[in-house]
Amino acid sequence: MQPTGPLHIGHYLGVLKNYVKLQEDYSAYFMVANLHALTVFYTEYKKAHAFISPLVSDWLAAGLDPEKAVLFVQSDVPAHSELYTILSMYTPVSWLMRNPTYKEKQDNMDKDIDSHGFLGYPVLQAADILLYRPEFVPIGEDQLPHLELTREIARRFNYYNAEGGPLLSEPKALLSEFPKVTGTDGRKMSKSYGNVINLADSQEELSQKLKGMKTDTNRVRRNDPGTPENCPVFSYYDFFLPAEKEEVAESCRTASIGCKDCKQNVLEQLLQTLEPFRAQRVKCQSNPERINEILSAGADKAKNTARDTMNDLSNAMGLIKNYTL
Repeated sequence: MQPTGPLHIGHYLGVLKNYVKLQEDYSAYFMVANLHALTVFYTEYKKAHAFISPLVSDWLAAGLDPEKAVLFVQSDVPAHSELYTILSMYTPVSWLMRNPTYKEKQDNMDKDIDSHGFLGYPVLQAADILLYRPEFVPIGEDQLPHLELTREIARRFNYYNAEGGPLLSEPKALLSEFPKVTGTDGRKMSKSYGNVINLADSQEELSQKLKGMKTDTNRVRRNDPGTPENCPVFSYYDFFLPAEKEEVAESCRTASIGCKDCKQNVLEQLLQTLEPFRAQRVKCQSNPERINEILSAGADKAKNTARDTMNDLSNAMGLIKNYTL
């Protein structure tokens, strides 16, 4: 995850809950992608750095356990930048230009991101993954093109360097159970779009955001029948009130429930669901030294794995410390 702002309920539902499950069955690495944050915060990185501790607090509050998984910060493991440099030499520019989110982000962000770093960030993302030679990567459906690019980069590197067998894995996707959470404007929830409901929002802020959230645009008056499938608020029933979903859908179609009532139902369940998480979050944030210790220990573990990968790659490529050959 990039430390570019507070985490929102999309992260909690679509990512963190999945991470907590995965740490029980896999040797898992969870990284704070602070170098990626430079694509947006390159002129003011200190702002992004300030988000790291709260982000990790959210991870811990959600249930990530440093005894079961490796938690670390990207820049604490220099091999990420080293492998990024190497893989960039193997990656055709045309592959990067076809990145489906490249143009989309340029059109939807109010910051200047027309840089070499932003164009090449999928290569850094590939390095982040391939450095640990994983079998699986936990992602949402929207990131499948990025993972496929990572696989292509690994395949191209192996073609030129792996005489004794593949050096880099071609990892598969582990799709999360809820890969997409709708934002307050009906689009996918994203900090870039300013349509998020943050995990740290107060009860008043949560209430205001839900009250202002888009519903079925064709339902103008209270007595108008609605189409719940076209309502962003209704999609939240999958997460918070699945048992009531069918009944609410029928009530919406017959106009026996209004949008205000529907939003209030979601708000009450949202607050109840997040209550234990928010209490644990406060506890984590009150002990910043523990967070530093967790990230330092995680970086040491990540470095050990990264060192093995880079040694194998360096030997295969001839990047060895013997210049008299």
